[in-house]
Amino acid sequence: MTDKQLTGLTQAEVNLRIQNGQVNHAVDDQSKTTSQIIRENVFTYFNLIFAILAALLVLVGAWNDLTFLPVIILNTIIGIIQELRAKKVLSKLNVMNATEITALRDGQKEKIPIEQLVKGDIILLQTGDQVPADARVVSGELRVNEALLTGEADEITKEKDAELMSGSFVVSGKAYAVLEKVGKDSYISKLTIEAKAMGSSEQSKMVRSINRLVKWVGIIIIPVGIALFSQSFFLNNIGLKRSITSMEAALIGMIPEGLYLLTTVALALAAMKLARKEVMLHDMKSVETLARVNVLCVDKTGTITEPKMAVEKIVNSKAYSGDLDQVIANFAKNMPADNATMKAIHAHFKNGTKTATSILPFTSVNKYSGVIFGQQTILIGAPEMVLRDQYEQYQDEFEKYAAEGYRVLLVATYPGVLTEESSTLKEKVKVLGYILLSNPIRKEAKSTFQYFAKQGVDIKVISGDNPVTVARVAKQAGINGADKYIDAQTIKDGKYEKAVQEYNVFGRVKPEQKRKFVVALQNQGSTVAMTGDGVNEGRQVVNNIQRSASLFLVKNIFSFLMAIFALIMTINYPLQPAQITLISAFTIGLPSFLLALETNHQRIRGQFMPNVLARAIPGGLTDWLAVAILVIAGSYISLDHGQVGTTATTLLVLVGLMVMYHISAPMNKFRLMVMGLSILCIIGSVIFLPHLFSLTMLNNKPLFILMILFFAAVTIFRWLSKVLDGVAEVLIVFDQKGKNMTFAEFKEAYDRGKKNIK
Repeated sequence: MTDKQLTGLTQAEVNLRIQNGQVNHAVDDQSKTTSQIIRENVFTYFNLIFAILAALLVLVGAWNDLTFLPVIILNTIIGIIQELRAKKVLSKLNVMNATEITALRDGQKEKIPIEQLVKGDIILLQTGDQVPADARVVSGELRVNEALLTGEADEITKEKDAELMSGSFVVSGKAYAVLEKVGKDSYISKLTIEAKAMGSSEQSKMVRSINRLVKWVGIIIIPVGIALFSQSFFLNNIGLKRSITSMEAALIGMIPEGLYLLTTVALALAAMKLARKEVMLHDMKSVETLARVNVLCVDKTGTITEPKMAVEKIVNSKAYSGDLDQVIANFAKNMPADNATMKAIHAHFKNGTKTATSILPFTSVNKYSGVIFGQQTILIGAPEMVLRDQYEQYQDEFEKYAAEGYRVLLVATYPGVLTEESSTLKEKVKVLGYILLSNPIRKEAKSTFQYFAKQGVDIKVISGDNPVTVARVAKQAGINGADKYIDAQTIKDGKYEKAVQEYNVFGRVKPEQKRKFVVALQNQGSTVAMTGDGVNEGRQVVNNIQRSASLFLVKNIFSFLMAIFALIMTINYPLQPAQITLISAFTIGLPSFLLALETNHQRIRGQFMPNVLARAIPGGLTDWLAVAILVIAGSYISLDHGQVGTTATTLLVLVGLMVMYHISAPMNKFRLMVMGLSILCIIGSVIFLPHLFSLTMLNNKPLFILMILFFAAVTIFRWLSKVLDGVAEVLIVFDQKGKNMTFAEFKEAYDRGKKNIK
């Protein structure tokens, strides 16, 4: 079928297909609308709880104790702003980038937006175009790159009746194609839907742990709050106002109001950073998955190397001593650079002087091209196709270069004129020499792989090329263990796990084998990525949130234990909401947000919640023991409610600073600055805003008790931290080894963890 015979659809046919829903509408990106983001941040369960608590305080006139409210409002506003910013940046990314494509309608060429194309449309595809929907070539020839879809960067020739996958790019050529699957039926749409469907099943471990914590806190606070109020008001008869404020102090202390926000904001910021580097995430929580990666599988072409060819050197045949460089330069002068190979030759040979009488273009059938000078044709192409029955005669000259990983092109003269109509080689050729091509190593490749090595990320090179070639390239890029390579076609089913343990480079890999390699690595407990940028941003997020979450949980553990203690001992909760706000703001909220901004490249070890609890439990238990002893002692020496509350607040601040120091160790300038700022804010609040935070001047008795309890708290905290650090290290090793963990490994891990105490 010639171009003139192609007329495309009529407008009536287009309208019918639109009515039938056969339109190339993009898959819904499933992103939240602005109103959804606002609603989801404002109308939350805990915001409802805080609203009820605020209303109760207003009802009894406890205005000072509303200090927690600005923090909650600010948290909500920040959450909305950051999600909107993330939505704006992420929405700019889409796999399908083209906006318009040339289509035939009523025999005329028209520029049509890709979302208005319909099934059956005939479109014109040329160099640089992205295939907008699944199609079939009806006229012409293309070379396409399907790396975006399959990971294979090699160019593929598409002739008449060949299938084209949506999302692939046209590297060279020109062809007309008919759209066969559009919209949600296209390959790229199905791929997108499959990726987004993984969102719930692959939810972040960190977010899942926090959600579980928030859920249980949400369940517990209602009965605990009712019990505390009932005890204070009905049993202890302390009045409505004080019963409400003491109950609310306990509940506010139990709610991790800033933790979920901190997590969401940190993930959103990381997603935005990645988006600016043109890395698309199907979910913000994918940042954590990137952070946990410890094995990175990469392809050779386009990842380690540039997605283009380069001439490394030329070698004369033994039978030719002439100027091979000039022969190739004359060839290049006359042959268009319409594919990657010719572009490489053009870039290297620039001094051609002779003008050809005609040329023979490259075809995928012949695998050679020619330039005709008079009655002779200069050929450049695949050795086996040009040499034919002369192959064995010359193979010793060039096969060693192929074994070293070069792509070898043969340069020869043919005694006759070849044309497109008569391009078959019938006579013997005279071999002049060989062009050795390779994909140049990316400039940043070596430093990138060195960075991954420092981060404890193993590199596995998986490529469809010759394993020797791939190994040579991997070695040039500085990949550890590049000498351990294997032909993937020799690996039998059931042997993949052994192969990924023994080898780092896999050549001649078929696309369907890639999944087997990934599964084999996952079965060994690895978190695997196929390519990637984001391990750095992800580790910063997860490690810093893990550290900050420990600060939040110290307060939650203390408040819960203190509430239960108050119920058992039938005493009143010793703190007020304003005092809890002071503790939360400057030993938790401010430092956690600042520390979350710090660069952190440490590899993630163990599970999120056990790691967090190991750091939070010592502080929470120390707080509870110290305040419980204070309350009991205070009842014996007749300390009033104000003195007990101020002393308890001071104790909790001091222990909070101790916890902050412990989880931040080893200290650096930034961490010292954060601690210093927190201390200055606390001192400023005590000096200038004592009434706002319900603080009173301490007399000799509470000061003496405070000093004794503080030194006791230091000892208790250090001992508990050693024990829990040891337990945390044991859990990390157990997570890696499971039931295979020996008693000796248990003891070694426990002792190693205990030594981590700073």
